[in-house]
Amino acid sequence: MRLRILTLAVLALCLTLPVQAQEQPHVFRNASLYPISSEPIEQGTMVVQNGTIQAVGEAGSVDVPEGAVEHDVSGKVIMPGLVDTHSHIGQVSGGDESAALHPDVRTIDAINVRHPSIDRARAGGITTVQTLSGSGHLMSGQTTFLKLRDGGTVSELNACDDRSIEACGGMKMANGTNPQRESGSFPGTRSRAAAMAREAFVQAQEYRRKKQQAESESEMPDRNLRMEGLIDVMEGERAVHFHTHRHDDVLTAIRLSEEFDFDLVLHHVSEGWKVADEIAEADVPASIIVLDSPGGKKEADELVYRTGRVLNEAGVDVAYHTDDPITDSRLFLRQPAIGVRAGLSRAAALESVTLAGARMLGMEDEIGSLDEGKDADFVVLSGDPLSVYTKIEQTWVEGQTVFDRSNPDDRDFATGGYRVYDDAVQHVHN
Repeated sequence: MRLRILTLAVLALCLTLPVQAQEQPHVFRNASLYPISSEPIEQGTMVVQNGTIQAVGEAGSVDVPEGAVEHDVSGKVIMPGLVDTHSHIGQVSGGDESAALHPDVRTIDAINVRHPSIDRARAGGITTVQTLSGSGHLMSGQTTFLKLRDGGTVSELNACDDRSIEACGGMKMANGTNPQRESGSFPGTRSRAAAMAREAFVQAQEYRRKKQQAESESEMPDRNLRMEGLIDVMEGERAVHFHTHRHDDVLTAIRLSEEFDFDLVLHHVSEGWKVADEIAEADVPASIIVLDSPGGKKEADELVYRTGRVLNEAGVDVAYHTDDPITDSRLFLRQPAIGVRAGLSRAAALESVTLAGARMLGMEDEIGSLDEGKDADFVVLSGDPLSVYTKIEQTWVEGQTVFDRSNPDDRDFATGGYRVYDDAVQHVHN
């Protein structure tokens, strides 16, 4: 009996310890703070508690609660956790060949949240990520927004406070050469690809009309998961994240969004610099990528470093993404740095991997900047975020460390080869 009581007492203590740790305030002093939503603070103080940011300001201007855990981060830089709007971490597959459109397919049913690619993303300072299926289909399915907190299941990494993990995401579409095939159910030309997408949306409109006009259960059409996914898009429950490269493909994506009135985020837009004014006029954001070596598909031949600057100057909301494994999550900050080299302002570059990405996921009220009331997602860096010599020293999600370079196990994910731990036992933080 005494052993049972002791066991229960120990169990109760273990269950309450994380809550106590979460409730205890932490104060970070003497860092250069980059709030993103406002000017940098040279000598700043930040207080976090209960997973949120309580205060941010100049040293001496912030009220620090008694008993706060002190962090002296002199000489360091603190900025918001990075938001990656396009990634394939977690071993998300590219889909099968059964059909060209899969609006019913969900990435949550394929994400391996214990895969080392998740740890590599944390080592790169990424705290929120959109995981998508591949672009070999006109519509490869429903994407998932993940918050890279500690957790062993996909539900524990749900990035949405107000929605279930099943509803927390967008819809992936693609055009150009990727979804083209010589035969079968796939399109062989660009015009046929657009026609097939339009046909699917028209069918969804008809399905929705029948549901709305049904006066009894018996009159309701049979449930159609493919049509339900498309209705979510047309009713604004899911934005379409559209893989597109060539300038004419970009405009095709915009035309589809205008015809069927869905929210659109352009992805890659290699030739976006050719139609920057048209993208701006459509008021569509662009999530772009920088490749630092030649190669890849022909339609991306004219991918240039100045795309971010040209789009930004035209008035387009611009974010960068990794498309991991196309580029390594651990090197994410190289993208805005290259953008600056091509003329993008520092402010826009830093916003492109934080607040701009948050807007494209519809999460700008929770993440993307160091503001009071937002999630305590941030990274501690050894120096200038855009310097090649800077190291990410810590990554915090909701006030908890998920990566610490001083921890040998974590450090391996930052310094090891691209396939670090891929063949080892799957890892999850304790």
